[in-house]
Amino acid sequence: MASARQAGVNVVVRSYAMVPVRRLSLDVVARRSGLHPDLVRRFVTLGLIDASRGPDGRLWFEPTAPATLARIQRLRAGLPLNYASLGLVLDLLDRISQLEAALRRSNAGSRSDETWI
Repeated sequence: MASARQAGVNVVVRSYAMVPVRRLSLDVVARRSGLHPDLVRRFVTLGLIDASRGPDGRLWFEPTAPATLARIQRLRAGLPLNYASLGLVLDLLDRISQLEAALRRSNAGSRSDETWI
């Protein structure tokens, strides 16, 4: 006599939101950057990375925060500066990037033989 019960198949259905993540929690940022959450908090206090506080007081970060933290760590390893001094270096590097982008935009409409820019 054949068994009335058939072997069942477990099916797991997951749904994922199709909207981009707008902010990351402290734990996610710390895990993705490989840093201790206390060090990430310290970077926020020093102004090296931007974060906002939610209504519950928790820190929330932009999705680019892990990349920014990696940049901070590379600069710290390559330059004999403390973390507070790195804030100035980061500001200068960001300003240089803005100026270079503006220069490229201004030269994009004009034909120039100066290909080194």
